Amino acid sequence: MARKQFDLIVFDWDGTLMDSTSTIVKCIQAAAKDLGLPIPRDDAASHVIGLGLHEAMQAVMPNIDPALYPRMVERYRFHFLSKDHELVLFDGVREMLTELSQEAYFLAVATGKSRVGLNRSLNAVGLLSLFDATRCADETFSKPHPAMLQELTRELGQDLKRTVMIGDTTHDLLMANNAGAAAIAVQYGAHPHEQLSACNPVYSAETVAQLRTWLSENA
Repeated sequence: MARKQFDLIVFDWDGTLMDSTSTIVKCIQAAAKDLGLPIPRDDAASHVIGLGLHEAMQAVMPNIDPALYPRMVERYRFHFLSKDHELVLFDGVREMLTELSQEAYFLAVATGKSRVGLNRSLNAVGLLSLFDATRCADETFSKPHPAMLQELTRELGQDLKRTVMIGDTTHDLLMANNAGAAAIAVQYGAHPHEQLSACNPVYSAETVAQLRTWLSENA
C-alpha cells in the first residue's frame, strides 16, 4: 500500500510512549530538596521534560550557582534509577507500535534521555528490536535543535519531508519545525494543549487510541 504522507515516524519517549511525566517531576523536586535548593513547582518541572538532563536542570533552576548543576543531575539520576523499573508504557502504545511496524513504517525514537537510560527503558519494556534507529540527548544537540531528526533521516536514508515527529512537549514540536518535518502533538504528557497548539502540529491527539486511529487513517 502506498504511503499517504510519511515513511518515517519518530516518537519522543517520556510522556509520549512511557507514562513517566509525574515520576520525572518528583525526581527533579527531590534532587532540589536534597541540595537544600528551592523546590520547583510541578508545572515548571514538567516544562523541561524532553530536554537533555543538563539543559533541563539549567532551565528549571536558572538562578542557582552553576557549580550545583552537576550535583542536581547526580541526585536526579539517583532518584530516577530507584523508580524507573516501576514505569510502564501508556495503554495501547505496544499495540500501536506493533501495528505500525507490521505496516513497514520506519520507526525511531528521539529523546532527551541518555543512551544508557533509553536502552535500559527499551529493554525493560521489550521494545528494543522494534525501532530502526534512536537518538539521545547525550549523543547530539538537545531539542529543539533539529540535529536528532536530521541524523535519524540520514541514518535510515529517509526524507525529512516524509518524516513526522510525535511528542508531548513544545521541544519536540519545535524540533520538527526546525528540521522541516511534520509534527504531531499528544495532549496526555508534560505540556498543556494550548502551548502544543501554538507549534502548529498537523494533528493533536488526546489519547493513544486517537493517535493510533489517526496514524492508521492518515500516515
